[in-house]
Amino acid sequence: MTPWEIHAVVVANCNCAYGCPCQFNALPTYGTCEAADGFHIEKGFYGGVSLDGLSAGMLAKWPGPIHEGNGERLIIIDDQATAKQRNALEKIITGEDTEELATIFWVVNAMTTIRHETLYLPVTIEADIEARRGRVVVDGVFELNVEPIKNPVTGAEHRARIEIPDGFEFTIAEMASGNVKTQSGIELPNNNGTHSHLAELHLNNSGSIRS
Repeated sequence: MTPWEIHAVVVANCNCAYGCPCQFNALPTYGTCEAADGFHIEKGFYGGVSLDGLSAGMLAKWPGPIHEGNGERLIIIDDQATAKQRNALEKIITGEDTEELATIFWVVNAMTTIRHETLYLPVTIEADIEARRGRVVVDGVFELNVEPIKNPVTGAEHRARIEIPDGFEFTIAEMASGNVKTQSGIELPNNNGTHSHLAELHLNNSGSIRS
């Protein structure tokens, strides 16, 4: 197994209500799971290959809860990545060189049966975790915009976060509201004003790195 590690920021959205029932081992709000996300690696490596400064995105969709499988997935890797970096990122995102059930990448891979060919395109990611604002743009594929949840009466920004000490994606994430527009790949027509989160990702072959 090739050792790897990434320290990144993730901006993610799904079609569920704010908070996302998956975070509580509950069923999806509307029965299905439809998700878009992107992450930017601040510092990382795969063996001797540096992954610093690279980004990637993903679209995924399931006909029911993720754990029932039969999902569909599309990975997009930063077109600025070299051939070695592309190979490294794909192995991480597809759950290779990872212990069983250790990361969100491993879970997504195991629960999808339709795996589109990886695309190599410009991936733009903006993220301010504390402000609950973010943006993921993959040219010609999708755009995700994230903003704070608003109080339905006053319009004031509402702040909430989730802490999962033993999570396989993040330990602490800020909750937000997101909108997705898809142009190709996998359609996500229901992801408007739905759950989003922003968080730091500290992952390696064995899962989350606890600070």
